[in-house]
Amino acid sequence: MTYQFRAASPDDIPACITLRGLTRENPATAERLAELGVTVESWSAQVRNQELTGIICMHGAEMAGYCFGDLQSGEIVVLALLPAYEGQGTGRRLLHAVMLQLQHAGHQRLFLGCSPDPAVRSHGFYRRLGWKPSGKTDKLGDEELEYFFESH
Repeated sequence: MTYQFRAASPDDIPACITLRGLTRENPATAERLAELGVTVESWSAQVRNQELTGIICMHGAEMAGYCFGDLQSGEIVVLALLPAYEGQGTGRRLLHAVMLQLQHAGHQRLFLGCSPDPAVRSHGFYRRLGWKPSGKTDKLGDEELEYFFESH
């Protein structure tokens, strides 16, 4: 079976919310996301209104993962992957695709929130891909990492 990477649509959001609760590290249930103001309705509207851009990875009929970025701010909002797809380059491909979309939208600097704990996989994942600490902490207590595209 091959992997298919495609643009996210509002119809994908219910499955995205389900998948988010199944991640190995930092899972968030639909209830927890709702406490943070993220619901199927709000997230779908952001995709429909082109506030968020997203890429979905499908493996056959299964959603393997996704990544979404904020077109206004340049923030990578979420990168989520089912545990069975970790370590295969899928997360890196999803992140890279959304980074390019944000760059195409005019952003030279991107940012995201990441656990400050080196034992968490995302801590090393982003750093290996060139993301650097900004010195800031976000409202959830995560370390803000930033990425600058090289200007040509």
